[in-house]
Amino acid sequence: MAVEIKAPSFPESVADGEIVAWHKGEGESVRRDELLVEIETDKVVMEVVAPTDGVLQSIKVQEGTVIESEVILALLEPGDVAEDGAAKTKVVPPDITDAGTTTAPMMGPAARKLIEEHSIDASKVTGTGKGGRITKEDVVNFQSNIVPISQSDSATLANKSSELSIPNGPSSERIEKRVPMTRMRARIAERLLQASQQTAMLTTFNEVNMQPVMMLRKKYKDQFEKIHKGTRLGYMGFFVKAACEALKRFPAVNASIDGQDIVYHGYQDIGVAVSTEDGLVVPVLRDADFMSLADIEAAVSDLGLRARDNKLSIEDMTGGTFTVTNGGVFGSLMSTPILNPPQTGILGMHKIQERPMVIDGQVVVLPMMYLALSYDHRLIDGKTAVQFLVAVKNLIEDPARILLQL
Repeated sequence: MAVEIKAPSFPESVADGEIVAWHKGEGESVRRDELLVEIETDKVVMEVVAPTDGVLQSIKVQEGTVIESEVILALLEPGDVAEDGAAKTKVVPPDITDAGTTTAPMMGPAARKLIEEHSIDASKVTGTGKGGRITKEDVVNFQSNIVPISQSDSATLANKSSELSIPNGPSSERIEKRVPMTRMRARIAERLLQASQQTAMLTTFNEVNMQPVMMLRKKYKDQFEKIHKGTRLGYMGFFVKAACEALKRFPAVNASIDGQDIVYHGYQDIGVAVSTEDGLVVPVLRDADFMSLADIEAAVSDLGLRARDNKLSIEDMTGGTFTVTNGGVFGSLMSTPILNPPQTGILGMHKIQERPMVIDGQVVVLPMMYLALSYDHRLIDGKTAVQFLVAVKNLIEDPARILLQL
């Protein structure tokens, strides 16, 4: 009896999803836990795997279709799969060209996006993934191996072109390409617009001397990594811990507005902004105030890897009482981060830059970082915002305060 393959049950915050890629075709053998289809929601890309060995009998929902929770996607006929049975390549109706017929190779969303952006002929890219699937790395390698036209070939082409009757004008084509937004990108755009239109957002700035943290990190990073089984000691852990301590002192920054009510959260769930190919996502560290530096660094690393591989779950992205974002990893010296509603505060880290500073009447060169706190002025007064940011600054400049809660 055929087994129904259903879409996952979406939470209330996710209305629907879109089928972005089938990784198996009708009639193909599949093994248990093998990836069948990817579904993109406005928060994450979800994967649906085979519940058992068998043959994919029929596909009920095609790529590009918008679906709701628990819709039947396909039927799977259970059965044994031969040990030497190789997965077949998915075949789509062929495109008729002068050279005959072609088949469309399988690829993930990241690879498809690169191919579309650079107008690459997918049939010329060799897939190294399972079953010949094209990966992002395959596309990057293909681009790097394109051989430029030699000077002699270029001259030959130029001579031939001069023999033709071509009107004078620009030598390069003015190419435009229109592609639809992904659901995730559209949702990000919607939330950014919502934040700017529905909050009274202001930003206050300060700067922090990073030398104490940098010296502490330099002294203990090797020992830290050895004891904590490969977890590296970065800067994010210090800022998350400092933010948690400051949030306890200024609860309005950890609150949210719900209609005419203010919701004060008695816990610190810290969102950490992570950049992916489809945009910025904010997975959440639950009860970050109870996490050690090693726990935070390990969790941030894991969330970052899963975000880039589209492995985050909707639960990873839900909630959060405050957000920390680090534009400094891309070289940003100063910026005004945008709120992540319904949160009322977001802390922006930036690039560490050596600058001349006056200390006790003497000019010294110190590694400085600009900090930015964007906040919702409807709830948070300027005094509170400035005091919160100064608290974070003091905790970072004297890390022992974090341990001693001073």
